Amino acid sequence: MTLTIIGEPPLAANGQGQTPNRIGTLFLNHRTLVTLAGIHATQKIAFLNLLNARQIANGLPLLTDEEQQEFFESAVDLIIDNGLIFIRPNPDRMDLAFRADELLQEIVSKRKIQFLFALNPAVRAALKQRGELWRINPLPQTPDDMSAMIRQARNRINGRAIYYYGKSTGTRWLTVDEFCRLGELPDPELTAHLREIRDFTGRRNAHGHPEIAFFLSDNIFTHADLSPLDTPDEDPVRIRDLYQDLRNRFTDAVHPDLRMDNPDYLEWRTRMFAALIGMGSELVTEEVLLGLGSEFFMQIEWLAGGHFENGELIFDTLFDEAEHHPEDAALQELCDPRAHEFVFNFIREFGDIEDINIGRLNSSLSRHEKTIGRRAVYVAELKIGGQEKRMVRIIRMQKWNICEHLDNHKDLLTAIMEAEDYTEYILDRRLGCRQLGMNLIARVTTRKLNERYDGLNRNVAGQFIWSTYFERDYIPGFATDKIPLSRYANPLYCDRLAALMGAAAAPNLIVGRMSQTFHVIFDVGDEVIQEDDFGLPGELIVPDHVGAFTNYLQPLEEFVPAYAQVVLSRIPYGIDVARFTDLYLAAFLRRFNEIRDEYRKRHRAFDALFRHRRHSIEGSFAFRWEKVLERLDHSDSQRLTHLIRQTITRA
Repeated sequence: MTLTIIGEPPLAANGQGQTPNRIGTLFLNHRTLVTLAGIHATQKIAFLNLLNARQIANGLPLLTDEEQQEFFESAVDLIIDNGLIFIRPNPDRMDLAFRADELLQEIVSKRKIQFLFALNPAVRAALKQRGELWRINPLPQTPDDMSAMIRQARNRINGRAIYYYGKSTGTRWLTVDEFCRLGELPDPELTAHLREIRDFTGRRNAHGHPEIAFFLSDNIFTHADLSPLDTPDEDPVRIRDLYQDLRNRFTDAVHPDLRMDNPDYLEWRTRMFAALIGMGSELVTEEVLLGLGSEFFMQIEWLAGGHFENGELIFDTLFDEAEHHPEDAALQELCDPRAHEFVFNFIREFGDIEDINIGRLNSSLSRHEKTIGRRAVYVAELKIGGQEKRMVRIIRMQKWNICEHLDNHKDLLTAIMEAEDYTEYILDRRLGCRQLGMNLIARVTTRKLNERYDGLNRNVAGQFIWSTYFERDYIPGFATDKIPLSRYANPLYCDRLAALMGAAAAPNLIVGRMSQTFHVIFDVGDEVIQEDDFGLPGELIVPDHVGAFTNYLQPLEEFVPAYAQVVLSRIPYGIDVARFTDLYLAAFLRRFNEIRDEYRKRHRAFDALFRHRRHSIEGSFAFRWEKVLERLDHSDSQRLTHLIRQTITRA
């Protein structure tokens, strides 16, 4: 039995490429989709009337109260926008939402169907169990995206599109700017709009939200102000006079700076965006709910994956669609084949997995310069049987893998050997950092995945190759450059932070952690502050040692002024500059001397650590290690500290 549609097909577009109606209601028990103009309530009433008319025509009684109650409870609200269908589920009846999902897949692709209310714990948990976090309606990630979302939110009921529609709440927001524009309409159209506004500002939808609300009126201008419209008198002159009075009241209720609709104006855009997503001024995303720090805020693109039934992995049917449509770039991005491989490896490691979701970071979380080579980073979130806490792992692809060497037209054997050499270099570099006092994350696992090569080297095209990646636990806390500004109001917090930053700066300088253009990498997103039980800085951890041993020849004095930025960048936050500087430099000097003294005390152990590795003055790690130790032994820590202080003082 095919799905019956009353109204336009859900994704049909008019001449301007827009869908004729952005509202739909799916009646599961009748396999019927209604897309008639109006709101969800009017669509439900229209279809109920149609059913009762059919009952009468067939000589049957009208639907009973119980049948009507079941009719309304089994209906699922849909929002149709921007080529997608959004299911607005009842969190207590996710079974209905998933039934609606299955019905809709009979007429549109699964990737065209997404879920609202994904910030609701019940909805989020249900999607996680299905391995479908990718189907959460993503929030905009940039000011331009927010502006575009606001412009696309324009909506109508029966008249013109004068409202901004919030898909999550179902509320249509009427701005004073749009209300003022109604005065340009002919009398009959003005009257119709005023009565529509009166009728729907007094109603609430099935989720308890207003059908229409006055934007930024702060309850000064409300539905009660429209009571004079309750009379049936439609004298154009009286209506026009009444409208002028309402317009003045609405205008007076809104701050002068916010009376014009302008998605490019920060203050107006922020308030409208918050209203549309129904989250007030606090924006919450899946990343925050997973316990990920602010550096992950709205940066994860969740990918198609799979779910488990009776312990068996069932991949998403979307992968089948992607296989048949290789030309669809967006679909191929969503069905990232690496997600397959990550899931396989997790199953091999843990076995009893209840659910798993793989996401891809949209951009780097650090502010240091990007270099050539692969930089893909993924996030895996999984629930292991018998463990209460969910596991979050960070996955970083190796920068130089077989693929990158093949792209440089190396033969396959050479590419394999050089990729393996680079893996050893990364791991040796990590060991070197730990040996020289850098507080790195305790455990990093090296793994491989199998992927088909489709690069520049046509001699190897289509062959399967191995790619190395590094997997680690997520480290909760704040990246040092993203600490909430409110923390700096606490002098004790600043004291602790200054000491931790100084102690971390010493090994960072010693190992020459820099970009390939010789800009120091420190305090730009790669160090994490973990707070103690009192909300004060307790430990600084470096999850990723990128750039270590890049500078292994130049004297340290040439680069230490950059470490003054730790203090200088925080002056606008109201820190006690003199005290912060003293604590920072005291910790720097103390830690630098500890590392140097440890080397001088056990120099044979340090010198011999990588002696078995290939030694080449062209930059092998053994050579870099030798030069870094030699430079450390001859460095003047007092002079380095003085140079940093001098830079701070002169700024």
